[in-house]
Amino acid sequence: MPKLLFIGDIVGRPGRELLKKRLPEIRETHALDFVVANGENAASGSGITAAIVAELTGYGVDVVTLGDHIWDQRGFDKEIGELANVVRPANLPKQCPGRDFVVVEKNGVRLGVCTLLGNAFMKIEADSAFHMIDSFIERVKGSFDALFVEVHAEATSEKIAMGWYLDGRATLVAGTHTHIPTADETILPHGTAYITDVGMTGPYASVLGREIPAILGKFLDGMPRKWEIACGDVRICGCIAEFTPKGRATAMTRICVRE
Repeated sequence: MPKLLFIGDIVGRPGRELLKKRLPEIRETHALDFVVANGENAASGSGITAAIVAELTGYGVDVVTLGDHIWDQRGFDKEIGELANVVRPANLPKQCPGRDFVVVEKNGVRLGVCTLLGNAFMKIEADSAFHMIDSFIERVKGSFDALFVEVHAEATSEKIAMGWYLDGRATLVAGTHTHIPTADETILPHGTAYITDVGMTGPYASVLGREIPAILGKFLDGMPRKWEIACGDVRICGCIAEFTPKGRATAMTRICVRE
């Protein structure tokens, strides 16, 4: 049966370099058909560039998803339209550039990929994911055999609710954004694999990928500081979903690969 690896938020050069070293081995060991990765923090911890998309593709990533830091790198709004394997959040305003849905095919199975932004506590303009997802799925139906929906959100309740809402309609619903893996991976009653957050791919000897002293200082005195990317205890975190060719999940596993 087909297997999909979803890799959590890639944080800066440390996350990218570990992917370069280990992703080919991971693909082979787990006999993966598809690899999807969130790349919104891949450029120095904030945003992404076309060059980094090409880099990740070269390491074996089939589709790159994005989140609330999508526009952090200057000029990426001009590049995104040319990147056929990059998915922007589907509930951004319609006038935003980029693709809101991507389909990749391997061994006769078509995987559709989309990303939804949460609304609670997020500092970016986005429509309600719950209000638009029904019409979105209706628009793209027939173009995929299996559907992966990433929920890039702050609130765990929002991610969990979306998992239940899409049970039986999506193959995998996986959360990102908070950078810390959760231990609630499961197969929901109608055949959707679900996890609240797959964690980040980057340095865990840190505070969410940033150097510890600067973050501690911010909490202690509130003064602004430059938050540099940390470099210790780098890990690849994500999940692997196995599913039938018709898109019903049959197995769900968290993975954590250390440097």
